[in-house]
This record gives sequence, structure tokens and C-alpha cells, in this order.
Amino acid sequence: MADKKIMVEMSARHVHVTESDLETLFGKGATLTPKRDLSQPGQFLSEERVDLIGPKKTISNVSILGPTRPETQVEISLTDARTLGVTAPIRMSGDVKGSGAVTIKGPAGEIELQEGVIAAKRHIHMTPDDAQKMGLEDGQVVSVKIEGERGLVFDQTVLRVSKKFATAMHIDTDEANAVALPRDAVGVILD
Repeated sequence: MADKKIMVEMSARHVHVTESDLETLFGKGATLTPKRDLSQPGQFLSEERVDLIGPKKTISNVSILGPTRPETQVEISLTDARTLGVTAPIRMSGDVKGSGAVTIKGPAGEIELQEGVIAAKRHIHMTPDDAQKMGLEDGQVVSVKIEGERGLVFDQTVLRVSKKFATAMHIDTDEANAVALPRDAVGVILD
């Protein structure tokens, strides 16, 4: 089992934006300002923040991740969805058709996002080399065991294999809290 250990990270609520939506939110010519790199190559946490406005409440100071993307998307936990009063189906990133709606507010303007709010399905980013070593393949659904005082097994974890990825499992804040996820957490992919 030691050869199927992977890093496990919490992916907190965040927004991905298109270039045009970024300009609507922050003004003409706006660009994302990298604050720190994320574990996935080329991805970064930006300095820019927005508010998510739902029918029930507003969640302020939400991070935007860069770089910009072809579609604007909001990834929140199911707890966040209840707080906002919005629908957030559990989906893989990018699968936004028919998903929830929310208003995104920046310092220069607002966007009425008609669809694009999801709770990200737990997943593993993996390099092709690591997938081959572990006998796994893209799209495979696996279970991952995380040990500890509140240890548990996360079933229905989708494997995404690409040369663009670094190997790491991503879970949302609700899932991380359920397992009391430590900062340097490791999971084991079960056979």
C-alpha cells in the first residue's frame, strides 16, 4: 500500500473567471495579481477578491484563482451553498451546464452568473508516470483512506491524469473538516 500514497489538500471556496468577467469585476485592463503558487503547475492564488451574493446571504472576500479561464465558475462547499441559498450540484470542475446561479461582485462591477456554481467532486490530479506506477488510469473512480483521529475512507474519488498535473488529491472544506485534515495530509488509494 505504501506505493499508493498521495498528498491530500483542501480546496477552499474560490472563483475562476474569464478575462472579460475579470474586467467587469475589476475594471478595464484588469489582470490577476499572483499572491502564491498552488500545487498544480501554472495555477496561483491571486490577490483579487470578490463577494458572492445569494438570495439568503453574502460571502465576502472570496479568492480568485488564476490564470483566467474560458468560463467563469464558482466552487463552494455544500455548507456555503446553504449559507448563500443557492444550488451547487456536485460536479467535476468545468462541468457547469445547468448548475447553480449567483451574483459575483467586485470593486468595479457585478456579474449575474446564470450557471457555474458547483461543489467540486473530490478528485485526484495525477501525473501519467505516477498513474502508471500505481496501475491507475484517467477517469478511474477510487477510494482513498485518510488515517487519524477522525480518519475515514473517501469513496467516489475521480482520477484525472495529465502531464499538466502534479499528483495530489483535492477535497473541499466540508470534507476536510470531516476528517480533521492536517496540513501535510497523506491518503492511501485502496485497491
